[in-house]
Amino acid sequence: MPVRVVETTSPSHSSGQDLSSAQPSPPSCSLLCAGRSFCGTQNVSSLQKDEAWKVNVRIQGCDIEHGFLCGTMEALNVPLADTPVVTFWEGEIVDAKNHTFFTGKWEATPEDDIRHWSKFPSFTPLLSQIEDDGGKSLDLSNYPYIFMRWKEQYFVNVGADCGLTIAGFYYVCFSCTDGSISGFYYDPNSSPFQKLELKCVNEKPGGFSFSSYELV
Repeated sequence: MPVRVVETTSPSHSSGQDLSSAQPSPPSCSLLCAGRSFCGTQNVSSLQKDEAWKVNVRIQGCDIEHGFLCGTMEALNVPLADTPVVTFWEGEIVDAKNHTFFTGKWEATPEDDIRHWSKFPSFTPLLSQIEDDGGKSLDLSNYPYIFMRWKEQYFVNVGADCGLTIAGFYYVCFSCTDGSISGFYYDPNSSPFQKLELKCVNEKPGGFSFSSYELV
């Protein structure tokens, strides 16, 4: 949920598996499930200044079989905001079954897709197959990374006039090894390649606390 930038005139690892299986299955990962929380930062720097927001994410629902998940994102130190800004997002899991690496909406072209996915080192071993057939023949079921798109749907606790935009979406890479998340925000009207970096939270007494919100 980056600040919109307006132009004006004034100030990997494959473990030896066959990635060309004709019957791909959805990826599975014990660290990707409803109730899991993550914390980190989103870099929203522009040409004018360096800036990063503290970000918390909680997964509210996850349906691996159908390539769907959803959750909330909380930005804690947003300028001009009196309270943390919370949004609700829905995600697509790239599994070569329900969703491919090509977005096909949200103003993203195939060139935009490849440019953003290529920012993730774990995507490199898959690139040639994607260029060959769009990745439809990939078997990602045992791949140690899960690729996703997260699209914010609405603001939970503030109005749309809060100074932020949710017009774009995130390209996301999730590590099944340690639960870490990296992502890049895409919106033609915002600063490019705003990086999201999150770590899985070990929620124990005295540890990290995440606010609760009722979604209706």
